[in-house]
Amino acid sequence: MDIVFVDSPDHHRYELRSGDDLVGLLAYRLGDGVITLVHTEVRDEYAGQGHAATLARGALDDARSRGLRVVPSCPYVASYIEKHPDYADLVD
Repeated sequence: MDIVFVDSPDHHRYELRSGDDLVGLLAYRLGDGVITLVHTEVRDEYAGQGHAATLARGALDDARSRGLRVVPSCPYVASYIEKHPDYADLVD
């Protein structure tokens, strides 16, 4: 089954889903023109398959498309931005 990236604004998080199964999530806080990326989590059975990177990339691409500045409070997202400097311009 395909894994899809979705925004779940009612839960304040981005999700990766495989059918009805939650693969992982990236929790966020949305403010006035700013999104704080708080915590990335991938379920154990999906660990080590690049899903955390998919969540980070999806969240950053969404922030860019919405014109939002990013506060990378999540250590994983901060590290991802360091490794992918093309996202550095989003950091608030």
